[in-house]
Amino acid sequence: MSSERNSKLVMMSRNSQDAELVLAHLIHPVTVKKLVGRWLEEDTPSFDYGGFVVGERVESAVLLCKSAGVLAGVPFFNAIFEELGCTVDWQIPEGTLLEPVNEPITTAIVTGKVRHILLGERVALNCITRASGIATQARRMADIAQGAGWHGEVAGTRKTTPGFRLIEKYALLVGGISTHRHDLSAMIMLKDNHIWSAGNITQEASTEHVGGDLSWVRAPAGTIAQNGEV
Repeated sequence: MSSERNSKLVMMSRNSQDAELVLAHLIHPVTVKKLVGRWLEEDTPSFDYGGFVVGERVESAVLLCKSAGVLAGVPFFNAIFEELGCTVDWQIPEGTLLEPVNEPITTAIVTGKVRHILLGERVALNCITRASGIATQARRMADIAQGAGWHGEVAGTRKTTPGFRLIEKYALLVGGISTHRHDLSAMIMLKDNHIWSAGNITQEASTEHVGGDLSWVRAPAGTIAQNGEV
């Protein structure tokens, strides 16, 4: 079959019931590669003076956890060092609640050319600490909700750090809560300022015809009259 319409890729695999769902598989490899490239270029846009000094001998560096928290951000940490030709050997699985007592916990071992390890060090640490902090807070919120008998969802917001949205939304999932919407295009959600600018909620509903599958419009009702419009 030469026609594109009649061609398809058939997956030859084991029973789908045996497939393991891994959060890291949500991360598109091309997307994270682009992010990593921008991060590394931002951190070292010109000469690598430190790398000039230390050279290319192969060394290993240890990632230590010094305070309690949920480990998150592994796919981004991996991608940074993969881009630099290094390998990462994780000693602790992502999502684990780490609670060091008398000494730090060895979390991962990074091996590669020393100048490449140092090029990725700060960028990787920024990602893993940011993600782990968010996952830790998310886990606390999830535990509070569970302890209170809450059967709904605890969700994050769109108020993410510019450039870090993918990491922060991913960390929420690792922590055990929902991401809600990812961006302005993910849901038609019109708020107070939209109502004030448009004049009324009915006017806002005109977005339905351009929303496609997102035709369900969310809008807050601040008065009984507005509730009738909804």
